[in-house]
Amino acid sequence: MNPSTALATVLVDELVRHGVRDAVLCPGSRSAPLAYAMQEADRAGRLRLHVRVDERSAAFLALGLAKLTRRTVPVVTTSGTAVANLHPAVLEAHHAQVPLLLLTADRPPELRGTGANQTTDQRAIFGDAVRWEHELGAPEADPAYNAVWRSVVARACAAAEGRLTGWPGPVHVNLPLREPLTPDLPGQGRPWPGSLDGRPGGAPWVRLPEADPALVFGGGGAGGPVADLARTLMIVGDLPHPAQARAAVDVATRCGWPVIAEPFGELDRSKIIPHGPLLLTADDWVAAHLPERALVVGRPTLSRATSGLLRTDVVVETVTTDPTWNDPGHLTSRVYPWGALLAAQPGSRSDADEQWRRDWMAAGAALASAAAQVVWQVPSSLAAARTIFAELPKGAVLFVGSSNAVRDLDLTSTALGNDVTVVASRGLAGIDGCVSTAVGIALTTERPAYALLGDLTFLHDAAGLVIGPDEPVPDLTILVVNDDGGGIFTLLEYGHQDRAADFERIFGTPTRVDLGQVCASRGIPHVRVAGLDHLRSLLFDAPRGLRVVEIPVSRAGHREAHATLRTAAAAALADHAAPPRPSAPMT
Repeated sequence: MNPSTALATVLVDELVRHGVRDAVLCPGSRSAPLAYAMQEADRAGRLRLHVRVDERSAAFLALGLAKLTRRTVPVVTTSGTAVANLHPAVLEAHHAQVPLLLLTADRPPELRGTGANQTTDQRAIFGDAVRWEHELGAPEADPAYNAVWRSVVARACAAAEGRLTGWPGPVHVNLPLREPLTPDLPGQGRPWPGSLDGRPGGAPWVRLPEADPALVFGGGGAGGPVADLARTLMIVGDLPHPAQARAAVDVATRCGWPVIAEPFGELDRSKIIPHGPLLLTADDWVAAHLPERALVVGRPTLSRATSGLLRTDVVVETVTTDPTWNDPGHLTSRVYPWGALLAAQPGSRSDADEQWRRDWMAAGAALASAAAQVVWQVPSSLAAARTIFAELPKGAVLFVGSSNAVRDLDLTSTALGNDVTVVASRGLAGIDGCVSTAVGIALTTERPAYALLGDLTFLHDAAGLVIGPDEPVPDLTILVVNDDGGGIFTLLEYGHQDRAADFERIFGTPTRVDLGQVCASRGIPHVRVAGLDHLRSLLFDAPRGLRVVEIPVSRAGHREAHATLRTAAAAALADHAAPPRPSAPMT
């Protein structure tokens, strides 16, 4: 057995032993030893192999495969620009704490800096975006290498899954490989000097500790529990694990804190303020009902109104799941680890404090009633998002793309009580790789799986629809709200009527792409809906196979629809009286 084949055999064996169940492979010459080893493991039923021809899509597929399972998913590439194409997904995995393992094949060190084809310096190419980075030496016919290889895989999996830190994320292992790159044919090669199975006579198996649940879901945390303060408003953003959103809301319920939550995770929506982001746009009402403390959990990224609240006369405290914390406005006065939130206990409440809490909940209920009537008045992406979320099957998983789609869901979904888990790539909130990420999620869940994307997000990763004839195909319905361009910009300052002359070409960016033809070229079933009733009928059955449902809307109506919602919110809250402010200053 030649050294490159031996290395690949040991790496794949050790990955499987550490719980890897899915791996993503891109074609290439220098990575051939790993391709052969993974194909063999797939044949033996030891792991499930996914082959993709585009490295960027492959990496986002891996991100989707790992997002809910929290298991390490390797991505294998050849050398050169193939490695660079992993970078967008690496950055997303870094910020969203998703365990990826980047196995990048490389030319041996003696070829660097010589002008050798497809050769660059791949070491540390991802900078600080990886939890751990390592380059193996080019393999030699020496049994001592076996122990090194297994040890490196163990360290990589531990770092990727945050076994010892509670901070999962991407890991990079660079693999310089010398020829021959193919397994020896019968009668060729020499026996490998030593066992490759990790038992006596070969390398020892490395035993990793189990992931410590206290790092993610338990423990009191340094500095004691989060202190109770009666007039606390909890703001829940995106969190690494869907169950963490539910856990945070349960703490708030126990402590009597009203909650405004972005739509992500496994939320019990009966416990949060309906249409919370919309409520925060009612400036006069919010000014009369300010909390003493805003307790920020996770990363809220969707609403400017939320950012505006944090800049008012409110004490801001943050609960973090990272070794760092989120505070883009530099407003946080205290940081708590995750375990400190779970240890929080309720204190005493005055009648005025209890009235303040009830006012926030009542305001949400008033908005829910008003929004339910208003959102249908203007045909829009808001109406589409609300219809989709209301009609999804119980227990479904919904991946939502960045840009307009996720904000539509944020404004319309939280009044609805269905048991839907919402996930998104909010680490960096890019529109790239979303099709592939959704495919990965669908391949790892038994629950009905859907994706809600805008047309530009869909087109940006149309390569994610390319699934080879021998690859696992997900049961996934991709819902594309097609407003022919950058609809989100109509809601920002660029979409103001005074700037209309410059808008269409440089922000609206219409493409005029026929999504039906895009799908047909890839053999994907496509349906273009004719109204909300048609959309409801398409959501009645759980997905079978991969299909695309196109929902055409007018981009010109976005600004009007949002303005109508805000006007309705202000009117619904106009009669709510302000509660008395507390007389005692906060300590």
